Amino acid sequence: VQLQASGGGSVQPGDSLRLACQAYGDTFSNYAVGWFRQAPGKEREIVAAISWSGESTWHEETLRARFAISRDKPKNAVYLQIVNLKPEDTAVYYCAAHRWYKSDEGLVWDANDYEHWGRGTLVTVSS
Repeated sequence: VQLQASGGGSVQPGDSLRLACQAYGDTFSNYAVGWFRQAPGKEREIVAAISWSGESTWHEETLRARFAISRDKPKNAVYLQIVNLKPEDTAVYYCAAHRWYKSDEGLVWDANDYEHWGRGTLVTVSS
């Protein structure tokens, strides 16, 4: 599967964005998906994850009030909705996918467990 992230941009504090991760080459619902971000000078961190079916989700605790991950199976896409953006959200956001072969609603948190990565989309929050 190939992943393409989009939806980033330059916004002001308080604005909202919806990032999209579009999958090509395979049925995206065969994969657990995660959204990561990497701010300048900082390590990459996971911000949200979703199971293959979308029934299970996880958000980083300090972000869960503003971040929401979801998936649209017919569109073969996963989204990250971010509201009330803050300057500290400035980062390159990446989506990643892990092929899921089991029936349980597992989530993947470790970046090393993701086989497929898209190019990032830059989010810049400043006034």
